[in-house]
Amino acid sequence: MKTSEPPIIVEQDFSVNAERLWSALTEPDEMRQWFFPQMPDFKAEEGFYTDFLISNEGRNFTHEWTVVEVIPLEKITVRWQFTEYPGDSHVTFYIATTPVGSSLKLQTEVLEDFPDDVPEFKRESGVGGWKYFIQESLPAYLR
Repeated sequence: MKTSEPPIIVEQDFSVNAERLWSALTEPDEMRQWFFPQMPDFKAEEGFYTDFLISNEGRNFTHEWTVVEVIPLEKITVRWQFTEYPGDSHVTFYIATTPVGSSLKLQTEVLEDFPDDVPEFKRESGVGGWKYFIQESLPAYLR
């Protein structure tokens, strides 16, 4: 993923209200069920930091998350980096109320390029991963 590429944007509508969606996005026990089971903790508070290891095909990816902005029930932005690799990004979750529930728009903005030679950092990998989480895993969890 590169700064020269457009942001990754994934959107999904839900039949649950904004409060329920916010809880799924910010409560650690819920996040572990649809997002990352390895995540030790999470708080929707600016400055909160956590890290956790994911391994794939012999490569380690220690996720480093720092919460940079919170507007309860509307928006949360997380700085997303990896201990083992250069690169920096912001992932923002935008929530809106709709006539039938709520909607989520996820946007990933690359602030510093990630390595070209790591398959997980290819744009198509990022798009596929976010589509899975936002359009498959999270809706299945909220059913």
